[in-house]
Amino acid sequence: MRSEPLLTVENLSVLFPSPKGDVQAVKHISFSVGQKKIGIVGESGSGKSVTGRAVLKLLPPYARVTADRIDFKGESLLDKSEKEMRKIRGRGISMVMQDPKFSLNPVRCVGKQIEEAYRTHRKVSRKQARQKTLEMLSAVRIRHPERVYHLYPHEVSGGMGQRIMIAMMLIPEPSLLIADEPTSALDVTVQLQVLAILDDLVTERGMGLIFVSHDLELVASFCDEVIIMYAGRIMEICDAKKLHESTHPYTKGLLNCLPRIKGEAEYLPTLEREDAWLEAPLGN
Repeated sequence: MRSEPLLTVENLSVLFPSPKGDVQAVKHISFSVGQKKIGIVGESGSGKSVTGRAVLKLLPPYARVTADRIDFKGESLLDKSEKEMRKIRGRGISMVMQDPKFSLNPVRCVGKQIEEAYRTHRKVSRKQARQKTLEMLSAVRIRHPERVYHLYPHEVSGGMGQRIMIAMMLIPEPSLLIADEPTSALDVTVQLQVLAILDDLVTERGMGLIFVSHDLELVASFCDEVIIMYAGRIMEICDAKKLHESTHPYTKGLLNCLPRIKGEAEYLPTLEREDAWLEAPLGN
């Protein structure tokens, strides 16, 4: 096992200019990721997805990103050029986007797109790339990979599209995978299948995983550690198994808002927010 973290982020901030004034989407956050599953959870607009994109420098040019440190395997990403980042994206750090329908090229069959992701980072023949693609489709539990290879994105279901995206992002064999709400549009059965695939692949390959989600219960059951974000800031970082023991008022508020099958017939509480949370030190 690797003793040092795969990814270390210190004092990361992301600001977007707008006609009504600057919007600070991420505010001075710090965290590290090793060979384990880290969940980032929070309400919509809390800065979860922006954090992942900032690490990979996938934000638009007008976004102002600052950080004291963003290190991947001991190497700083802050001063990397776009050409240098293209070598890291995919083979070093991959990112599974939320909706495969908008991430896949609609005019190319899915097999060719997965092949391209592999050949971009590996010097192999087309025959070798095709064989690796079929193996990867099988690894994400797609039956009849030969048939699926020739399908176009509009011909596959949401669950299969998500598996194809996972195959495309994992085929370069990255050390760290950022999964941006990969199960939010799937039904419960397919959701569990996709999570099982991610769990198996991360465990077998010794990878790190950043799992971005708004589903507290899902993250608590799937991840090793949970980062709770609110309004661009980290409220606390806790062990996933002890999430329900959290004493932070925001985390407790989120947990209390979850509907439960077994419970009294009453209204769910409304989440109350406090401005003081935005200034308090981490975990307080």
